[in-house]
Amino acid sequence: MSLDVPRTEPSRDRPTAQEARRRLEHARGTRLTQLRALTDTGLTVEDHLTSAQKLSIERVLKEIDAAFARIEDGTYGTCLGCAKSVPAERLEILPYAGHCVACRRRAT
Repeated sequence: MSLDVPRTEPSRDRPTAQEARRRLEHARGTRLTQLRALTDTGLTVEDHLTSAQKLSIERVLKEIDAAFARIEDGTYGTCLGCAKSVPAERLEILPYAGHCVACRRRAT
């Protein structure tokens, strides 16, 4: 099921700024906890899996910060690629999403 296709049941509007901030804070807290856990393992930097996990978490933290900036400038929930609304369902699952599914697929 694509998150860009309208559902048959009524769809919610975009999340409020307060709700988006709450979801982003939760996502940030989760990623920071994961990053601390990886750092506290005592594994060396040469451990490629740990290194890849850290890089991935750090990338998501940057995306979360960018989402907070979009809330502040009023563009949260608008696709950075096509300028259409990012479906509320996508933002519920991935609150820091900056692109609709179609634009994200084209970017990868």
